[in-house]
Amino acid sequence: MKTVRHNFHVPLPDELYHLLRAEADRMRQPATVVARNAIAWWLRQRQKAALHDSIRAYAEHHAGTDVDLDQDLEQAAVEHLLVGEEDG
Repeated sequence: MKTVRHNFHVPLPDELYHLLRAEADRMRQPATVVARNAIAWWLRQRQKAALHDSIRAYAEHHAGTDVDLDQDLEQAAVEHLLVGEEDG
């Protein structure tokens, strides 16, 4: 199956262009590969941050409500962690 690729023109400031070129030379990779990998890494980090923010917002919004952590389950978890500390 053929991978579809799209070109995306990104004008770079001179300094950034030279840094990218230098890094590509050090890695012995085409600058487009280095740039593609850097963009992919940054997008994954943004997705992780967005998920983290969504989970935090949900937890803050629902804190103390019926969908909050079950009190018995929370107590059992705390007891389990405390017992683990005594063993270690």
